[in-house]
Amino acid sequence: MQAVEALGEATQSAGPLDSKTRALVKLAIAVGSLREGAVHSHTRRALQAGCTPDELRHVGVLAITTIGFPSTMAATSWVEDILRA
Repeated sequence: MQAVEALGEATQSAGPLDSKTRALVKLAIAVGSLREGAVHSHTRRALQAGCTPDELRHVGVLAITTIGFPSTMAATSWVEDILRA
């Protein structure tokens, strides 16, 4: 587990993206891979990084033409799970 945490820290600081942008990218990856738990987790993390609900919803809108409408609606509902909490 320590190795995974160290890898996560290394990847976060490996490039020029700010924390908010990194959070949106991680959410987009979770949405694109249709991982409900990861979408929940990265939605929470994105909110902690300062992302707004509208920015998180925009990730879903952008996914429509990549992963299709039904998959996007599923992933968007997982984002909304956290926003409603």
